[in-house]
Amino acid sequence: MYKHVLIATDGSELAQKAVDQGLALAKALGARVTAVTVTEPWPVTMAGDVVVAYPVEDYERSAAEAAAKVLAAVTDQAGRQGVPCAALHVKDRFPAEGIIEAAKSTGCDLIVMSSHGRRGLSKLLLGSQATEVLTSSTVPVLICR
Repeated sequence: MYKHVLIATDGSELAQKAVDQGLALAKALGARVTAVTVTEPWPVTMAGDVVVAYPVEDYERSAAEAAAKVLAAVTDQAGRQGVPCAALHVKDRFPAEGIIEAAKSTGCDLIVMSSHGRRGLSKLLLGSQATEVLTSSTVPVLICR
């Protein structure tokens, strides 16, 4: 059935549900896993004629350290469960875009990710990366709540 599962995580408690489900599914199917975390582009804020920016070097170092920590937790958990797991940090992308890009570049045949399950105005205002992945992906997507 599925041979290569992409598990998207940001290290949050909610994302851990997708990690747990994705690893359990991969183990049951004898599939391998690629764990992916995505860091957004360097933030710059403009207020009138004033530009406020976090120093790019500090941002990149901080993002790389956070991604390494998140991915190490998933690969360690996968190792304890006997599931082959690679790690991938996609830089300078918005989450949905980076997840879809990672699935294509690694040849994954299933994406597993979590969702807050927001509806109505909160979904409109906050957006939904899960919805964007679900509607834009060419491979199946398993959403964990």
